[in-house]
Amino acid sequence: MEYRRLGCADIKVSAVCLGTMTFGEQNTEADAHAQLDYAAAEGVNFIDTAEMYPVPPKADTYGRTEEYIGTWLKSRGIRNEIVLATKVIGPARDLAYIRRGQARLDRSNIETALHNSLKRLHTDYIDLYQLHWPDRKTNTFGQLDYRHDPADNPVPIEETLRVLDDLVRAGKVRHIGLSNETPWGAMRFLQAAKELNLPRPVTVQNPYSLLNRSFEIGMAEIAHRESLGLLAYSPLGFGVLSGKYLGGNQPAGARLTLFDRFQRYRGRRGQRATEAYVSLARSQGLDPAQMALAYVASRHFVTSVIIGATSMEQLASNIQSINLRLSPVVLSGIDEIHQDNPNPCP
Repeated sequence: MEYRRLGCADIKVSAVCLGTMTFGEQNTEADAHAQLDYAAAEGVNFIDTAEMYPVPPKADTYGRTEEYIGTWLKSRGIRNEIVLATKVIGPARDLAYIRRGQARLDRSNIETALHNSLKRLHTDYIDLYQLHWPDRKTNTFGQLDYRHDPADNPVPIEETLRVLDDLVRAGKVRHIGLSNETPWGAMRFLQAAKELNLPRPVTVQNPYSLLNRSFEIGMAEIAHRESLGLLAYSPLGFGVLSGKYLGGNQPAGARLTLFDRFQRYRGRRGQRATEAYVSLARSQGLDPAQMALAYVASRHFVTSVIIGATSMEQLASNIQSINLRLSPVVLSGIDEIHQDNPNPCP
């Protein structure tokens, strides 16, 4: 396993991070523990979760993923060997069951969310506490164009940072991170942290894959120059880049077969690009999913690639992708496909 510095923090994390949002929906507690055991044995020391997981989020499963991880941590006794990351949600009308639908990135919400996450995870501290999405209205989750809302009244970034500062000082959080953030938001957080001597974000968790390289446009330079490491999520475009959905296939039990909400990587342009990437991989004797993951891991601004799996076979293959080094021929082919069809699935 390869290990990389967590942004500018004094922590080394595996270049593969175990994503867990299927735990409690597509995966049972026994499945979750088996995945965690296997990943740890393979050298993965980085686990990512969130208070709202599993997905799709529902009132009756809220927090279940953290609970499964918590029972694993409690039974294995290796908390100090794990870099544990979780997230607090921002405003969300469709999550009315979380804090009575009044979730914001303010003191009351963040402190309540953290307290409950610590309890579910059976731990006294979180290594990386992330803001799941901005408090302000901005272009995230597949929206490229920014549409300003003059009536928007977000919690000030400085206020959010002061709450997080108190949690760091109390020893409940080691480091903080952003997620689904824009270039403006990332720089404002970094600026406020510096000016007010408050905790500095060390990572940003945004989507990044062969189907969505929009991070490169405005965020990659920030990530590099400011040591704000990217934790790349959806590196397979919800599994699309494995090729298993091509030709209209609907594999039984697969995420896009089960849930209508995960379709943004299956548009016409996305399908065309996926066909090209899968064809390239197979022409070079590579597994398409491993090629896609290896490409993400090879980018200079990526700290860790967040993988997810519903089966042990998928998990093993995804973890092994970190050992794949793509040839100049493959990298050139990827760039050619990207130039012909850039960012088909933002």
